[in-house]
Amino acid sequence: MQIFQYPAQTEWAALQQRAAAGQAQDIELRVQQIFEDVRQRGDAALIDYAQRFDGADVGAGLRVTADEVLAAVALVPSELQTAIRQAHANIWKFHATQREEEKRVETMPGVSCWRRAVPVQRVGLYIPGGTAPLFSTLLMLGVPARLAGCPEVVLCSPPQKDGSINPVILFTAQLLGIATIIKAGGAQAVAALSGGTESVPGVDKIFGPGNRYVTAAKQLATRYGVAIDMPAGPSEVLVIADASANPAFVAADLLSQAEHGPDSQVILLSDSMAVIESTKREVTRQLADLPRATVAAQALEESRAILLRTPEEMLYFSNQYAPEHLILAVRNPEQLAEGVTSAGSVFLGHLTPEAAGDYASGTNHTLPTNGYARNYSGVSLDSFLKKITFQRITTEGLLQVGPIVETMAEAEGLHAHARAVTLRLESINN
Repeated sequence: MQIFQYPAQTEWAALQQRAAAGQAQDIELRVQQIFEDVRQRGDAALIDYAQRFDGADVGAGLRVTADEVLAAVALVPSELQTAIRQAHANIWKFHATQREEEKRVETMPGVSCWRRAVPVQRVGLYIPGGTAPLFSTLLMLGVPARLAGCPEVVLCSPPQKDGSINPVILFTAQLLGIATIIKAGGAQAVAALSGGTESVPGVDKIFGPGNRYVTAAKQLATRYGVAIDMPAGPSEVLVIADASANPAFVAADLLSQAEHGPDSQVILLSDSMAVIESTKREVTRQLADLPRATVAAQALEESRAILLRTPEEMLYFSNQYAPEHLILAVRNPEQLAEGVTSAGSVFLGHLTPEAAGDYASGTNHTLPTNGYARNYSGVSLDSFLKKITFQRITTEGLLQVGPIVETMAEAEGLHAHARAVTLRLESINN
């Protein structure tokens, strides 16, 4: 880890820079080509990309069959099934509290207004596969989709070498009642969801994290009238640790993000040089034991440990950085948390690992990255709902609000607006 001691605030912007931003233009061009290819060739393009990028032969069948799901479920160890079911229950319980009652308000006598939550009709869930199939992400997206009542849910995930989807992903899909499962990954899956192919239904909104290609594809999808959850790219964590922190815990938290991928980013802020040095030693020691040590080591090349003077200064740095995950490994985490203004999800205290939120505590782990926590929220029940306003005006109500509308519309020079009210008032008076 690179260590920086008491950098001036003029140097903070450089330290807050995300890694690997330089190839964006090349990535966008490649993704645009993939979109055009998928739109022209449909399933044939997806089958070719599965072979080229995943080394997988899916034959002529991109859709997972019911028999494939049953066979996969039998391969998932019972202990893991039990863990997934409990995580499902916790995530369901937390997200169910986000339901809102429909409330009618009479703004004036005879003028009633209300707002109704309606599910997004067709949603696409993108679940990364590759070296780390994220079945946990399927829980995070599938649970609120089901709670919202979305009528059509389409799951896309990259195929394995034998052309199958990871068995744990299929078990989780069955638990969630998702039947439309597509063997497609990367930007090509997003392209298929945004426009549809022979096997892939087009959707109204796409959810799910991914690498830089997937992130670029989701942003491109918005040009085709498809909404997305957020620009969710490579994973990141920022840990604020004071002298009370346990360096072994802090190192484990940093590595838990670094092992996601070579472009993940981890940052440690501390007001104790002793904690930074001990954490650095722990990172080296723990890294040696990780099966994904090579991946984590690549991410650590861009990691930073920064010595600052006070918890308040560390929090100020963090709010500017706007991390996906923020861990407050400090004596008084509740107090410090009051000042958090930009973060995807916050983990308070020495016994709250970020990994708990990734899997089973109940909060959602699909979160804004790359500084988007300054203006985006993580996925929630609301992400799968549209809020539609309604109103109804009675005779009494129109007599009350009509003249107000007429006056305002005439002042703006929008005479047809005024006439729409005037004709009705004349009808009432006659």
